[in-house]
Amino acid sequence: MIVLDPNGEKLNLMPLNVGPSHPATHGCLRFLAAMDGETIVASVEEIGYLHRGFEKMVERGTWQQVVPYTDRLNYCSAIMNNIAYVRAVETMFGVELPERCKVLRVIVNELSRINDHFVCIAAAFQDLGGTTPFMYAFNPREEIMCIWEKLTGARLTNSFARIGGLYRDSYDGFEQDVLAALDSTEKALKDLHACLDRNRIFLDRTVGIGKISAERAISYGWTGPCLRASGVASDLRKDEPYYDYETYDWEVVVGTQGDCNDRLQVRMAEIEESVKIVRQALKRLAPGPVDIVDPRIRVPAHKLAYQDMEGLIGRFKSVYEGIRVPEGEFYCGSECANGELGFTIVSDGSGHPYRIKVRPPCLTQFAAFHELVEGGMLADSMAVLSGLNIIAGELDR
Repeated sequence: MIVLDPNGEKLNLMPLNVGPSHPATHGCLRFLAAMDGETIVASVEEIGYLHRGFEKMVERGTWQQVVPYTDRLNYCSAIMNNIAYVRAVETMFGVELPERCKVLRVIVNELSRINDHFVCIAAAFQDLGGTTPFMYAFNPREEIMCIWEKLTGARLTNSFARIGGLYRDSYDGFEQDVLAALDSTEKALKDLHACLDRNRIFLDRTVGIGKISAERAISYGWTGPCLRASGVASDLRKDEPYYDYETYDWEVVVGTQGDCNDRLQVRMAEIEESVKIVRQALKRLAPGPVDIVDPRIRVPAHKLAYQDMEGLIGRFKSVYEGIRVPEGEFYCGSECANGELGFTIVSDGSGHPYRIKVRPPCLTQFAAFHELVEGGMLADSMAVLSGLNIIAGELDR
């Protein structure tokens, strides 16, 4: 890396590689820094170390077979990826989901948001040397992971959503487990605030570090909690409501400074709002189906294949040929844990996607990383990176 001074003279700086296997980079991330002592004079990010060809792989399967691939985007909140994708396909069909399905999707969405935010908060504090807050954050997360295990059979990559419904209905005792996890979440938040709000070390390491204005954040295309930390009240659940989010009582949390402290505080406040939403959703969880009745979309029940020839033929064609999404091009964005996760879907009317383009929230945030760290200390770059919550699987796809 060559850095010039205002007169065009080459500066004598030390190049420093951070990543792609550094423990503080939270995945296969890398940036090259030009150092003047402990100060970062210039920085360049590099992406692609975890690129797996997601957008090409999904063209080989049917529309339903795309769902497990979405788990591997932001693997800290896999169910949100599932729901964002199937919602895009369902919107192309123009179908209305059963009420119980929508409420269950809201519940698992917000639990995933809580889960993801706790991972971000815990990792940020661990990078700053705070082991105790790490444990506070991971206790309720473990309870949510146990709910995923009972609900889907997996703890991390869940594959719970299906086009036109869900993999299955909730299990017996689901509501009680969720309420217990919410109680643990509220206790953990109180412990975190008591531990950190007046902690001089934490404040010195985060306040005023990695600041970005609302205008610059918007120009980079930021969304989600990082944008809201800069004072922009932007949330797709409010701006373009889906799953009846507009009928729930909750607020969009915003910061004022756009620094590392605000990004973490906004996430903690959003956990509180998610708890409120889930408690309201549990009261709406009435008995009913979780799948739509539409032969264009849903695979006929397995037992029908053993009862009559039409059931056997219908299941065979649905599984091997796939559903046929209406021809056209469509974009649908959902408010996920890190921001707007969008899917641009191109269908040629066949049982396989012609093209699926992903709009990951991490990409625009990591693109601004150099602007946040230049002029600061090397140690502060770790606080900036963890506050952005860059997930390499979502970034590189």
